[in-house]
Amino acid sequence: MSCSPEELRRKSDDFLAKWQACKTQAGLDGFVEFAVTVSSFTGFLEVGGLSGLHQSAKALENKVLSLFDQLDGDALAPAAVENLERQIGELGARIDSFLLANAPPVLDRRMQGDNETGGDFEPLAELVASKTIWFVTKTPAMWQDLAVQAGYFNIQVEMCTLQNQPSTDREPVIVLVDAADVEPAAYAAGVKALRNRFSASNIIGLNLASDFETLRAALVAGCESCFTQGTAQAVIMARIVKMCGHEEEPPYRVLVVEDSRTASAVIQRTLKQAGLESMGITKPQEVLTALDKFQPDLVLMDMFMPGCTGVEVTRVIRQHEEFLSTPVVYLSGDSSIALQVDALRLGGDHFLTKPFNPVILNAVVKSKIDRYRTLRRSMTMDSLTGLLNHLTSKQRLETLIKAAEAERTALCVAMIDIDHFKNVNDSYGHPLGDQVIRSLAWLLKQRLRKTDVVGRYGGEEFLVILPDADAARAHQLLDRIRVDFSLFQHAVRDTSFSCTFSGGIAQFTPGLGGATAIKIADEALYIAKRQGRNQLVVA
Repeated sequence: MSCSPEELRRKSDDFLAKWQACKTQAGLDGFVEFAVTVSSFTGFLEVGGLSGLHQSAKALENKVLSLFDQLDGDALAPAAVENLERQIGELGARIDSFLLANAPPVLDRRMQGDNETGGDFEPLAELVASKTIWFVTKTPAMWQDLAVQAGYFNIQVEMCTLQNQPSTDREPVIVLVDAADVEPAAYAAGVKALRNRFSASNIIGLNLASDFETLRAALVAGCESCFTQGTAQAVIMARIVKMCGHEEEPPYRVLVVEDSRTASAVIQRTLKQAGLESMGITKPQEVLTALDKFQPDLVLMDMFMPGCTGVEVTRVIRQHEEFLSTPVVYLSGDSSIALQVDALRLGGDHFLTKPFNPVILNAVVKSKIDRYRTLRRSMTMDSLTGLLNHLTSKQRLETLIKAAEAERTALCVAMIDIDHFKNVNDSYGHPLGDQVIRSLAWLLKQRLRKTDVVGRYGGEEFLVILPDADAARAHQLLDRIRVDFSLFQHAVRDTSFSCTFSGGIAQFTPGLGGATAIKIADEALYIAKRQGRNQLVVA
């Protein structure tokens, strides 16, 4: 899971406290506040990767939302309260059981010096703990090559069957359940048992028939997703690596433009309950400064403010290219259809009327931000590898250089290039060449620190930025990855082959710009190529 046990405990306690308050304060306001808390807690469990707990909380959330139309005189019927009490108790007990069984993981110490390198360095920072996944299958030999590949990404694989599973209390990150040679009823029962056993593990179906009923039964039993028969192992490996990654989504950020300080405080409180960060301004004339400073994912805009309308503010925002795609949601007490249509035509994305339902407000805000971030990722990420693209990598380097200069900290830039890559394309074809590129991208993402930045610079070339690392430490970190990549076997027909990479490292010095740092690292890379490849050279 990506959240700490302490954070889960705190969120759980807050959720249970809100339920007690809801029972004490019988009425619409208390129930609405509890509904917002349930929705927020459900989202927290999903983002935290606690799949089993999330499914339980989602069922509870659906039940709570269905009760809005059943409030009797602003109070819940006793039977409804009893039903909710039972569901909440079951969820609370499952959380307690999960926390009891899962102690905090021990960080991987692989970055310490050893006899092979002769180094004596401390870990660089925030190293990624080894992850464990299970293959529940009757044919372990079929998945052996994939298990070996997973090891290169610091992922440990356990092979077992539905009838004979490890007794460990620590939950695997992923449980992949193979449907080959398993009766449908037994398969569904096995998945359901795994779902009941594990609160956090992501359960994925393998080798399923592609018809509607088979997939529906697997999803109902507890699978989060399914791979049908014939799915390439490279596709499955991509999903495993992504789910075992350590990327953390930053909190959603909302700029509230509302001239009433009281109304702004109510809106920001509602957003905070849903785990959203917010900043409020009361003067629309300050919106451009606030956008530049706060960098929100969405603007929540009052429609009518002294001397200015929300539509006018939005039209000003849209004159700035960097904010063209930032979603704007209007809030207004005027329910005129003509007003709403006009507002949406002139740059708005959604219209909510006051008084607003907090649950609906948070749902609209989150869905708009989800789409906005998806769009932004498509503009900044390389489609083949999921790394930063060429332009974004260079922009991130300039930002990190400014930070290193201001804070007087170390920083290294490395250029990495796969050796003899043209031979791979010529011998095995471009699809397999793409897979080699993806393999190195995955390895870099898994083995670099959370603070490091890696991008696909072009073709088979990668740009790596290592803050708070001098040349010696950067060489140590990247050389370990170089050795592991050279051992990686790429399957092709009845055989396999391996690849290597070369790299050049430049250490930042005051006054060195991003373009110059890349040029120096690139020159060191070509020295490594001339010296025989499969090595790193420090400029």
